[in-house]
Amino acid sequence: MKDKKWFRNLLTAVCVVVSSFLQAYALLVFVQPANLLSSGFTGVAILLDKITSLYGVSFSTSLGMIVLNVPVALICYKNISHKFVVSSLCQVFLTSFFLKVLSFPRLFDDIILNVIFGGFLYGFSVVIALRGNSSTAGTDFIALYVSNKTGKAIWEYVFAFNACILCIFGTMFGWKYAGYSIVFQFISTKTISAFYQRYKRVTLQVTTKYPQKVVKDYIAHYHHGVSVLNGYGGYSGQPMSLLHTVVSAYEVQDIAHLMRNSDPKAIINVLPTETFFGHFYQKPLD
Repeated sequence: MKDKKWFRNLLTAVCVVVSSFLQAYALLVFVQPANLLSSGFTGVAILLDKITSLYGVSFSTSLGMIVLNVPVALICYKNISHKFVVSSLCQVFLTSFFLKVLSFPRLFDDIILNVIFGGFLYGFSVVIALRGNSSTAGTDFIALYVSNKTGKAIWEYVFAFNACILCIFGTMFGWKYAGYSIVFQFISTKTISAFYQRYKRVTLQVTTKYPQKVVKDYIAHYHHGVSVLNGYGGYSGQPMSLLHTVVSAYEVQDIAHLMRNSDPKAIINVLPTETFFGHFYQKPLD
């Protein structure tokens, strides 16, 4: 158990460092040269940097990221995982540090290429942080805080917040770049959605001759509900049971392996779940 915890902590640390480096690289090589605006608090920091520079004041993006994130982290610290908050703040501080000390030559002069490659790499940096049970902080803190307090998601409000920032950016610095920034953020979001499946749900339909054994092993390791329907095989005529459960997409391989160990001849059908109403256990972040 201690070895497993040590490994998880090491994985989190590695993911935080790699995520910070990739995010800083994407900002320096693609976002800044193309005059783009990312989403969340990083986007706000970039916008503050641009606005203050108009008046001859230096308020860098790296400084803005820290100033914006630390107060929110302190407010949310008691209501979301302490490890998650600390590792996310480490990600922010490392990204800020890399922005200060690193420099890279720009790869493309074409703004479209900067939008596409930058959007993908920026989104992938977020995925790496999330895979390590961390995040890039900012609106993630607020969304988790409200979710834990009320049980409701506020992603539509996060979207509205980003839209307002883009409107300010477009009004002050040109709607052309605001438009490119929307495409950049869309690519980033799609990248995150494609590679990180914690919040996607699927339905498992399991046909087995040994429902009691499979269910016993399943509920011993997972907290999801499961329904059992008894019947018989149409071809064999032998008694069979159909198990029905909804799980997170990232759990599917582990659950399938567990059930196949309980019954090597079990048939497992994985179906996409578009909408789900009712209580669903979401494993908390460490």
